[in-house]
Amino acid sequence: MSNCKQFIKCGKWLFAVCFGLIIGLAQTAIAKSKIVVAQDGSGDYKTVQEALNAVPDNSATETQILVKPGIYKERVVLEANKNNVTMIGEDALHTVITYDNYALRLDSAGKQLGTSRTASFYVYGNNFTAKNITFENSAGPKGQALAIYVKGDKAGFYNCRFLGFQDTIYTHGLGSRQYYKNCYIDGAVDFIFGAATALFEDCHIFCKKGGLYITAASTLDTTRYGYVFMHCKIDGDAQENTYALGRPWRPNAKVAYLYCNLGNVISGDGWDNWRNAENEKTAYYAEYKNTGPGYKPAERVKWSHQLTDDEAKQYKKDLILGDWKPNF
Repeated sequence: MSNCKQFIKCGKWLFAVCFGLIIGLAQTAIAKSKIVVAQDGSGDYKTVQEALNAVPDNSATETQILVKPGIYKERVVLEANKNNVTMIGEDALHTVITYDNYALRLDSAGKQLGTSRTASFYVYGNNFTAKNITFENSAGPKGQALAIYVKGDKAGFYNCRFLGFQDTIYTHGLGSRQYYKNCYIDGAVDFIFGAATALFEDCHIFCKKGGLYITAASTLDTTRYGYVFMHCKIDGDAQENTYALGRPWRPNAKVAYLYCNLGNVISGDGWDNWRNAENEKTAYYAEYKNTGPGYKPAERVKWSHQLTDDEAKQYKKDLILGDWKPNF
């Protein structure tokens, strides 16, 4: 009887171990699931949207989408139930998602699209990561025309390019945290705007001819950080002394540039109040140890801030992004 009990116990233990291994292998397989997009038909899908549609709903594990080089002219939407998606292009210069909508364009019902319906790429899902992808709105100087609209939380972009004219990147999400690393961003008017907390690190911000403003933050008064630019390069082909680092789309806009190289396109004033002196009382615009011909702290508007050493210590990635640790 004793041997029989031991045999039963051993059998249960073996079953538990084997079952655990099977579940673990299955989870690993799911976690490492990959989808390939190729326009020539050599992958799983020919369009980016088809690939995103194939992502399991509400998945707790990562789905990787590998995008082969090509110009993908399509309006793409990552729905809110598509989480933990990582999209990787082979080469940002040759892997382009583009569309050409703009705010004044009429839809099928004869109504203007408006700003929010113009994006080439929409991110509603959480934990989205993109690497080596170009997001473009090719409409040109036709008013508001978004390259990307990001509402989901924990959205990270690495070695990506964002091309547009007015309103290139809409950091829409209230409470959303976004991270841009080694990215190229161009535009002419308010081409980084919205309410999210966003950290731009080692990015190249290019100011196009005919523009005046880089950022238009709409930070909530309850949000500690709005936009933070660290170790970025800001230049462009615009005339000298024409661009403001930002203007407040909403009264409590918060923007800070630290350790950035500012080209001669940046005006001496540095900041704009959006034709409303009341914004000067509530907006928080700051700089710290910037360099370059566009860095003229003595000429800045009096209501902006040059951070002290102690104040600058509060601008660290873990403080800005909280419990999210982006690491690609």
